[in-house]
Amino acid sequence: MTLPELSRFGNAPDIVPLTIRPGTGVPEFIDLLGGSCFEARVLARGARLWRSMIDDGASTWLGIAGAGIAGGLGGLVVQLLRNGFIDVVCTTGAQAYHDLHFAFGLPVKAVSPIADDDELRRSGDTRIYDIGIREKETLEAQDDIICRFIRENYSDLSSSPLSSPRFMKLLGDWTAAVAPHPEYSFVAAAAAAAVPVFWDSFTNHSIALNSARMETEGFPLAYSPHADILLSAALAFAEPELGFVELGGGGPKNFIQQTGPTISQILGVKDYDGASRGLQISTANVREGSLSSCTFGEAVTWGKYRADDDAKLVQLWGEYSILFPLLAAYVLDRCEPRTPRRLYDRMDSCLAGLEAAAGKRSAT
Repeated sequence: MTLPELSRFGNAPDIVPLTIRPGTGVPEFIDLLGGSCFEARVLARGARLWRSMIDDGASTWLGIAGAGIAGGLGGLVVQLLRNGFIDVVCTTGAQAYHDLHFAFGLPVKAVSPIADDDELRRSGDTRIYDIGIREKETLEAQDDIICRFIRENYSDLSSSPLSSPRFMKLLGDWTAAVAPHPEYSFVAAAAAAAVPVFWDSFTNHSIALNSARMETEGFPLAYSPHADILLSAALAFAEPELGFVELGGGGPKNFIQQTGPTISQILGVKDYDGASRGLQISTANVREGSLSSCTFGEAVTWGKYRADDDAKLVQLWGEYSILFPLLAAYVLDRCEPRTPRRLYDRMDSCLAGLEAAAGKRSAT
């Protein structure tokens, strides 16, 4: 076999052994990793992608799975919200609940994951791996706070069927007004910036459990999952450039990505092609489907993203308690703060726009 005269690698960048100087900051360090290999190079690609979402003015959505908020990562979300770098949040209700521990000064401890769990249970201690939470002083105290919120705001909460963004906006505003440390709460920060916060589920978290308790005490609430589906689709449809940043997979990732099929497949707006950019951090294995839409390329086939473009869709394989702080540090350093879009204030008009587009398609 005759070998070609010119290498197909000819235009590729040279790899040069890394040199890290004393005092190198995180953003510069990540840029250096972009000249190396494997997941380190992908990390740099992901950082540049998130920066492009912000610098190009894309509406940026954050999906939060797992338990990172309970472990203190919510402070980074607060900073990103205050800089205008996040326009919509979808989280598990559990993480919204645990976020409030910090605002209300309830104890959350850094503990060893090596423990006698039977003994912890007898002692009234609970844990999320290496996060220690007291049942009485933290969880039961937080339950009482959620119930107090529902009682004190029942008139507003019960005036019409509730979307999760409406519940969370009222909860965030109330937290800012009554909690001793609202600066630690991303729920309060999102409310202040009028950033809609969606739950991925209305049932499998302690906010819902306490809502059920309040129904038995004469304070029933009517939630509307359908409102969440339509409002999230409307917010996606209203933005020509849409980017998703996904911490883990699961429900939050699927919720924000399902906006594309909701618009095109379910509502019949056939010229809608999904989000333009996506960044995901996950340790899930693609081979058994647990990535919740698996690869970005697979998600393209569902109409969740516009095109299978490596420059605009970056899958980071890793644990997000390590990688998310690095990415957050990068964009907080490299990007100028943005004026918040305040999409919560525009939800009704966005919904009207989506309904008009869907109506036109159904009439043709």
